[in-house]
Amino acid sequence: MYRTVCQVLAVISATCGAPGALLALTVDVRAPGDLADEVRAASLTASLQDEETAPRAIDVISAAQADYARLIGLLYDKGYFGPTISITVDGREAASLSPVAAPRAVNTVVVTVDPGKVFTFGTVTVSPIATGTEPVFQVAPGETANVSALRTATEAGIEGWRQQGHAKAAVSGQQIIANHPAGQLNADIRLNPGPRLRLGRLNIEGKSNVREKRLREIAGWPSGEVFDPDTLDLVEKRFRRTGTFASASLTEAETPNPDGTLDVTAQITDQLPRRYSFGAEYGTTDGLSVSALWLHRNIFGGAERLQIDGEISGVGGDTEGVDFRLGAQLSRPATWRTDLEAVLLAEIEQRDDPNLFSRTARLEFSTVYFASEDREYSYGIGLQRAETRDDLGERDYTILTFPFSAKFDRRDNELNATSGYYAEASLRPFINIDGTSDGIVTTLDLRTYRKLGERVVLAARGLFGSVAGPSIEEAPADFLFFSGGSGTVRGQDYQSLGVELSPGVTIGGRSFVGLSGEMRVKTGDRFSVVGFYDAGYIGSESFFDGEGEWHTGFGAGVRYDTGIGPIRFDVALPGSGPGDNSGVEIYIGIGQAF
Repeated sequence: MYRTVCQVLAVISATCGAPGALLALTVDVRAPGDLADEVRAASLTASLQDEETAPRAIDVISAAQADYARLIGLLYDKGYFGPTISITVDGREAASLSPVAAPRAVNTVVVTVDPGKVFTFGTVTVSPIATGTEPVFQVAPGETANVSALRTATEAGIEGWRQQGHAKAAVSGQQIIANHPAGQLNADIRLNPGPRLRLGRLNIEGKSNVREKRLREIAGWPSGEVFDPDTLDLVEKRFRRTGTFASASLTEAETPNPDGTLDVTAQITDQLPRRYSFGAEYGTTDGLSVSALWLHRNIFGGAERLQIDGEISGVGGDTEGVDFRLGAQLSRPATWRTDLEAVLLAEIEQRDDPNLFSRTARLEFSTVYFASEDREYSYGIGLQRAETRDDLGERDYTILTFPFSAKFDRRDNELNATSGYYAEASLRPFINIDGTSDGIVTTLDLRTYRKLGERVVLAARGLFGSVAGPSIEEAPADFLFFSGGSGTVRGQDYQSLGVELSPGVTIGGRSFVGLSGEMRVKTGDRFSVVGFYDAGYIGSESFFDGEGEWHTGFGAGVRYDTGIGPIRFDVALPGSGPGDNSGVEIYIGIGQAF
């Protein structure tokens, strides 16, 4: 005997609003094995027991009647296509009750489920599928049947056509039959690709203070090209990437135009134009660091961002002095081309470190090219003037710089990554104007993350740096590398490792290697514990030759997840290396160490 399972896809997605709460109602769920727990979790009626106040009887009856569809959906998705469901309200079947003539009170609801046998897939077809796409239904006959697999296959078939320009591809018909004697589910789902369409007009709606001309430049709308859903996603990302808009969503027109084009509407909402922020971080060695930022997201009406930020650090620490930085940055998206952002930076900075004092002024113009969602490149030109003082004495210089960087970010979360990787390479060639020699500074930052089970994350980081060209005595002192402290080797004093030219004369090195490993173990919904080990190397040559010095540090910490990023508390001890290895360092901050 065959029975047609009508509207299977619709039934599984049926939902209902939550009923009122109750306290004294008894809900008895009767189902075999572990299925009872799943039935209880899916039942609106059972959920009423968790509320604190007694509901009206009409609320209980409404919930019980809604449970038929909800439980059918649950059972269909687990391969039970011949179930029997009974829901009685004080002994009467809920389906026979009228909410209009509801009793004054309800005491007991009994939910009884006989799932029947588990069905397997028989013959399933989803057709036609787009040329060149993979078969959309990849569940072998004989596997447990479920509606989710059919829905996924149908959506994949439609998406395959949309990827080839058929924007209005849809289901044209379906026949889903449960063969009860054989215990098989057979399905024939037919798709109608519809016409191949091209992108039409981009209509812009919403209240925005950004000029429409600039909105269109940012969107980079390729009118006339073959429809591609990825294009719509890309345009949304371009709007969001500016930081100017609170939301940007694209909606396709219901009906194509007679000329074979499809119009799309962009709904734009601005962020508040101004933003203020304040941050603080503390380490026993590094001291207190305080930062502040002011940002205007649409300073000239074209989504230009003006950011003024400053930071004071080293307050109350053991790093010899107080550092500060003050900068202003003007950014303009979609300059010259859609995915190119122009950036003008002016910055002054003072560093008062144990082995280096410097004051630097920098003016730099650069462009950032967003090649994809996870790849970006920047290149520019800058002028830099600095006054420096280290154990070799005072050295001032003026240089012309040509910075280039490439960034690949495939982490699942920027502040609390659990998988993926991050890589950033930076090249900064410089031409001497006064006080040094021509050269190049190279840095590399590599990070990788791997999740083990549900609670453990392994994280590793490698840092590499090089200064090539001038000798170590002639190189800009603030380009040279030190190791030690929160950014390199926790547990060691801040910038405690450099190159000792002679007794009492220590400067930065021309080569640097930093290695860090962490094991992050989640202990609850919010808390995690972390164990870590760091190592740093400084050498006098431009590249690692093994002749320099290493030092290490290790420790443990706690993370509290705020939802937007963890608060970090680390305690670290020095391991090996020159200097005093008897101290204890504490680090507090926001976000993971890397």
